[in-house]
Amino acid sequence: MIENIEKIKNHAEKTADKLIEKLKALGLKLALAESCTAGLVSSLLVNKSGASSVLWGSFVCYTQEAKVSMLDIDNNKLDEHGLVSRDTACSMAEKVLEKSAADLAASVTGLAGPLGDGSGVPIGTVWIAVAKKDGAIFAKEFNFTGSNEPLPRNEVRYRAAASVLEELLTVI
Repeated sequence: MIENIEKIKNHAEKTADKLIEKLKALGLKLALAESCTAGLVSSLLVNKSGASSVLWGSFVCYTQEAKVSMLDIDNNKLDEHGLVSRDTACSMAEKVLEKSAADLAASVTGLAGPLGDGSGVPIGTVWIAVAKKDGAIFAKEFNFTGSNEPLPRNEVRYRAAASVLEELLTVI
């Protein structure tokens, strides 16, 4: 398990380097809204030289209350669609983009486990969204599972963080 997390972490660090260089080359600023990764994407970026020139900032909106108070996402909308959904990921990305001086924003929401949230969403389900100032928004669902069992919590978190970085590279 630790070996697997180390491989994922190394991949994420290399992807963070590529993303920083691409954002610099394009003159773009990035803002983040993180739930299940709890700041891990931001951490992977700021571990790299040059991050301050491309990272506007990050919101760690771990709970429903945080999503409501920090990002002004409608509580009823969260109840209706669930915390781990395309709609919530898109709302998070759009709201963080509105609240920042960034050119694009990414969000991540999911269930890292080991316990579920009572919604019936499987452990390892993660939604990532990327929003751009031109109004374009992209969202993708990931299911990080082992052989019919949930992966360890931190493996889900690192896979989700690496996937955010990869999606950003794809979108820009």
